[in-house]
Amino acid sequence: MQQVLDNLKDLPPGTGAKDTDLIFLRSIMESPIVRSLAKAHECLEEVKLQPVRDDNVQLVSEILDSLNDLSEEDAAAAELAKILQDPHFKAHDKVAAKCYEMPHAANSNVLLMSSLMPADAIRVIGIQKKTGEPLGVTFRVEQGEMVIARILHGGSIDRQGMLHTGDIIREVNGYEVGSNPHELQELLRECNGTITLKVLPSYRETPVLPQVYVKPHFNYNPKTDNLIPCKEAGLAFSKGDILYVVNKEDPNWWQACKVVGGSTGLIPSQFLEEKRKAFVRRDWNTASTGMLCGTRNAKKKKKKTMYLTAKNAEFDRYELQIYEEVAKMPPFQRKTLVLIGAQGVGRRSLKNRLTVMNPLLFGTTVPFTSRHPREEEKDGEKYCFVTREEMEKDIKESRYLEHGEYDGNLYGTRIDSIHEVVHTGRTCILDVNPQALKMLRTAEFMPFVVFIAAPELDTLRAMHKAVVDAGFTTKLLTENDLKKTVDESARIHRAYSHYFDLTIVNDNLDKAFDKLHEAVEQLFIEPQWVPVSWVY
Repeated sequence: MQQVLDNLKDLPPGTGAKDTDLIFLRSIMESPIVRSLAKAHECLEEVKLQPVRDDNVQLVSEILDSLNDLSEEDAAAAELAKILQDPHFKAHDKVAAKCYEMPHAANSNVLLMSSLMPADAIRVIGIQKKTGEPLGVTFRVEQGEMVIARILHGGSIDRQGMLHTGDIIREVNGYEVGSNPHELQELLRECNGTITLKVLPSYRETPVLPQVYVKPHFNYNPKTDNLIPCKEAGLAFSKGDILYVVNKEDPNWWQACKVVGGSTGLIPSQFLEEKRKAFVRRDWNTASTGMLCGTRNAKKKKKKTMYLTAKNAEFDRYELQIYEEVAKMPPFQRKTLVLIGAQGVGRRSLKNRLTVMNPLLFGTTVPFTSRHPREEEKDGEKYCFVTREEMEKDIKESRYLEHGEYDGNLYGTRIDSIHEVVHTGRTCILDVNPQALKMLRTAEFMPFVVFIAAPELDTLRAMHKAVVDAGFTTKLLTENDLKKTVDESARIHRAYSHYFDLTIVNDNLDKAFDKLHEAVEQLFIEPQWVPVSWVY
C-alpha cells in the first residue's frame, strides 16, 4: 500500500487519470480504517502453526514409563515426570486437532456453579476529582435506583475508566444517594480529591466510537435549552462548525466535540432537533412574495421567470436542515464556483473579473436561447442559438440546469456546457438561481458556493449613486428597487444559507473581489470539509 501511495505522488500528468479520482483513491488508502484492515489481513495470511505429530500423548506415556524407575533416584527425573503428568499434556492432541468435547460431569458441575455466581456484587470504587473540573457524567432514576445515564467522551470519568453507562450508584463517600439526580450532581460538584463510590456494575461493553463528522446548519446554546438533561454538560456551537460525533447511543442527545479542540459535550440529536423544528413556523414564504431570484416586479410588461428541470421550490420551503455529514479532503480544485445573490449585488462583475484575471483557471458557460441572432451576433460568443423546438425537447429531457422565458424567447444553461468547461481543467463559474443549488451540490459538480450579500440600504444607495456619477451605468434604480434588492438578499440567505460555503457582503466591489479570490486560492492549499456523499 505504501508503494502504491508513493507511485500516486509521482504519477505523470499524461496518464489521463482524473484529479478527483486520484484524491479519492489517496484518501481511501490513507484512511486509518483501511490500514488497520490491511494489517489484520497480513496477520491472517501468516503461516498457521501445526503440531509436529498427532500421537504426542502416547509419546508422553512412554516417557513416563521410562521415568518410573528413575524418579526415586533422580530429582530431575521426578520433576520431569511431574510436569508430564499435567492435564495440559494429556489434552494436547485433541486441542491441536481442534477436537473439543464437553467436560467431564464432575467438572461440569464446577463450571455450572461458577456461571451461577451472582453478577450483582457491590463494588467499592475510588475516583479522583480536581477542583472545578466536571466529572462528565449524567444520571437518571430507574425503578428507584440512581443509574448512570451517560458518560461524556474524554471527560474525567471516561479517562479513569472505572464507571460505565448503566452502573447503579448506591453510596457517595458513605452517604446513600436518594432519587434526585440534581441533588447527586450537586453532591459530586462539591467533592474534591478522592471520591469513594459503592456501585452495582452493569457489566456493559464499551461501545465502538463512530467515525462521524457533521456540520450543523443551526446555532445552539445549551444554556437556553430547556430540554437538555444537564446544561453544564452541553456543547455550544455555531452554524458551520465541524463536530466530531463520538456517541449516538442516546436517541435524543449525542456526544460530540469540535474538531478545532475542546471538551466533549451533549448536542441535540437529528431526531430531537427535527421534532423541535417541525413545530416552528417559517417566517418566510417565497410563494407569497410574487418574485423569484433574478426577477423584478411581475407587473412589468416584460418578465423573466426562472424554472428548474427538477421543480423543487415547494419542497425547499419545508426542508429541515439539521446536520450534514462531512468528510475531510486534501486540497483540490473545485469543479464549479457558484455565485448566489439578489439581482444587482455584483455577481456578474465578480465573475467577469475572475475570468479576465485568470482565463486558464476560470471559465464560464455560454447561455442557450431560442431567439434569432441579431446582425452583429455570432453563434457561440454571447449566446448559443437553437430552435425553440430543439430547446423544448432538451428541457423535457432534463438537459438544462435552469431555463426561463423572456419576451417570448427561451433562455437557459445546459448541463453539458458546464462539463465542457470542467473537462478543460478550469473551474466553471456560475451565477444561477439559488434553487439550482440542490442539483449542483453533488459530486458531479463539486461546487464552492459563495453568497454575495447586499449591504445595508444606505450603503447600497451610496454605491449606486457613485456608479451613476462615474458614468458606468445609465440605469437609474428607484428607492423601491434598492429596498427590494436588500429584502431579496435577506430572503435568499434565510432559505438557502445551509448551502453556502462563504458569505461576502458586497459593500465595496474591490474588497469583495479580493475576499473571493483569496477564498478560491485557499482551496488549493488547505484541506476541505465536503459532503460525505462526494467521497463515499
